[in-house]
Amino acid sequence: MDLRTRLKSTGLLQAIGHTPMIKIQSLSELTGSDIFMKCENLNPGGTIKDRPALHMVVEAIAKGVLKPGMTIVEGTAGNTGIGLAMVGQALGHKVIVVMPEGMAIEKHKVLKLYGAEIVETAACAYSDERHFFKVGRKIGTSKPDYWWANQFDNPDNYLSHYLSTAPEMYEQMEGKIDAVVVASGSGGTAAGVSRYMKEKNPKIQIIVPDPVGSGIVNYFNKGEFESDGTYTMTEGVGITRLVENYKLIQQDRCYTIDDQKLTSLAMFVREKEGLVMGMSSMLNLAGAFNTALRGGKGQRIATFMCDGGERAMSKMYNPEFLKEKGIDGFLPNEKEITEIYRSI
Repeated sequence: MDLRTRLKSTGLLQAIGHTPMIKIQSLSELTGSDIFMKCENLNPGGTIKDRPALHMVVEAIAKGVLKPGMTIVEGTAGNTGIGLAMVGQALGHKVIVVMPEGMAIEKHKVLKLYGAEIVETAACAYSDERHFFKVGRKIGTSKPDYWWANQFDNPDNYLSHYLSTAPEMYEQMEGKIDAVVVASGSGGTAAGVSRYMKEKNPKIQIIVPDPVGSGIVNYFNKGEFESDGTYTMTEGVGITRLVENYKLIQQDRCYTIDDQKLTSLAMFVREKEGLVMGMSSMLNLAGAFNTALRGGKGQRIATFMCDGGERAMSKMYNPEFLKEKGIDGFLPNEKEITEIYRSI
């Protein structure tokens, strides 16, 4: 057994990947197209970020960059940190996670469960030296026994999805895919999945839904990142600066979906199917629903359930939080939810 295989066969790490796909029946019936989600929330760390966390760490060890006794450091909105904490604990590495203030309290609890040290910094624009990425990089490069994972520019992030996530999805869909919807934060999933899908079939549409306040739409439309600074409760997706992974994304359409629309859809699928998922997952499903409505009946659309609803309990599924942010947590009927998403 080679080193990479041996490392990936350690404890819970064996369970990363090979996640199932489910059909979202309620939205498929409403649109006349089949909408599927790949259940990345069933990875042992609870999110799609387990994949890049494992691949980045294993490759760093195999290349001799990450040595026994070294500490892993990363700047993250939480889920990549959780993946790294789980992988680090399994392979004997301490982990320091740098997070902006205001991230869901559930993420803090899971990080501590896996033994990670949390450094919290200001929730501010990238131009500010207190930004979580800059603070993380400063810490991660401050000592010779620290390894700075750098998910935003590390090619092993996108390669984890090019080599595993996308091939799994393509096989599960039997190659019959009209569109893949993939929201983006670090850019790894969107880069790896879009590259793989376009190589398999250039006609597969890659849709990148974006939360408000992000600069991704402007990047794809104008070639530069611009943000209006609007608040979004969505965590882990959206970005306001160019990183290496974004240069590799092959997208066909990118547009913004606001928090109110995401919340309305969250209430609808919870009522109709008992589906409760995280905020980035809901952004993906929202993009898939809109894509189905725009493209007409008979499509096969795939997207990702990046994480579960247990990490959104304090925000998207919290009536007090929604009220504080001016978001209506009402339950729309079929006609109302269809009209909301046709209007995007």
